[in-house]
Amino acid sequence: MTALVLASGSPRRRELLEALGFELVVRPVDVDESVDGDETPSAYVRRLARTKAAAAAALDVAQPGELVLGADTIVVADGEMLGKPSGPDDARRMLRLLSGREHEVRTGVALRGLDRGFEEVVEETTRVRFAPLAEEEIDWYVGTGEPLDKAGAYAVQGRGALFVEAVYGSYSCVVGLPIAATYQLLRRAGYRAPNLPGF
Repeated sequence: MTALVLASGSPRRRELLEALGFELVVRPVDVDESVDGDETPSAYVRRLARTKAAAAAALDVAQPGELVLGADTIVVADGEMLGKPSGPDDARRMLRLLSGREHEVRTGVALRGLDRGFEEVVEETTRVRFAPLAEEEIDWYVGTGEPLDKAGAYAVQGRGALFVEAVYGSYSCVVGLPIAATYQLLRRAGYRAPNLPGF
């Protein structure tokens, strides 16, 4: 069976894939996540996903025949790209920006299998509506520590769900990996896995 490599240390992406029966090799990579000049949110998540997949495929432990999956997620509010907050104050700033309004969550997914001559990037966008947040709620949530390593300073699958009034689009995109789009990407690459339809 072809090895599927996840080029991410995100436990959320791993859990999403493993819950569906995918067997993974997890190979986190460290890449520069700085925005490149006037890069759009779409260009940013696509580039980062592609860069992560390429970095994992280039490591010494890489094996012939692997398919390497990279992903990147960003929150966009008022045209501002919100990655992981730099600290508690930045997390509070982001939550105030999201409070009582809608924002976008964009996730880019790249799949790389050079032995197959396959390399493709897809992107999913989901809109999320937040409830109005009181300062006490923001302080409490930041105090839990959950927002500090999440794009946009919240986790929809965690305590952040308390503030999410609606999700328009792929829920798993907000978690960090749009499953339906990823499944179709794997199918186009000819990925074979047991116990999954259409393979």
